[in-house]
Amino acid sequence: MKTDSIRTEELPIYESLIRERGDVVEEARVVAEETQHQMTEALNGLTPTGRGPSS
Repeated sequence: MKTDSIRTEELPIYESLIRERGDVVEEARVVAEETQHQMTEALNGLTPTGRGPSS
C-alpha cells in the first residue's frame, strides 16, 4: 500500500493522538499560512495595521 493512499480513517492511533494532543499538523499548517500572508504583506510594503510604509 502506498503511503499517500493511507487515510486517517485507517489509522485509529492517529485519531487517538489528535484527541489527546491536538492536531499539531493542522496547527502548523495554519501558522505557516498566516506567516506566509504576513511576509507577503511585509514584502509588499504593508504594515500589520494595513497602512503603507512609514515615511
